[in-house]
Amino acid sequence: MSENLKDILSNLSTDINQEQLLSYLNNKLSKDEIHELEEQLIDNDFENEAMEGLQAIKNKQQINHTVEMLNYELKKKTARKKAFRKKLAIKDQTWLYIAVFLVLLLVVMAYFVIHYLRAKGQ
Repeated sequence: MSENLKDILSNLSTDINQEQLLSYLNNKLSKDEIHELEEQLIDNDFENEAMEGLQAIKNKQQINHTVEMLNYELKKKTARKKAFRKKLAIKDQTWLYIAVFLVLLLVVMAYFVIHYLRAKGQ
């Protein structure tokens, strides 16, 4: 099985071994291991539904294709969101900072010049 399938199956539970899940799907477990795994799956409705859905797929190649398509769509959507966030981010605008600093400097200098001229005129 591909590594992508292992990645998706790892989100089912931290208590269940990924390799054990894959072996279960391929009917490579002993009866005791199957019983133990099914007991663990019964405790969580989400995990149980996910395993039933995976078992319903007859062709194991179809599982790999489905996983690859899900990963592709997920990467595509997250890439779009990431590009959108990057587009909205404020970029480092050094020239803007320099311009603001110069305007503030000119305002302060104008204040002192006006204040000096008023004091000299009195």
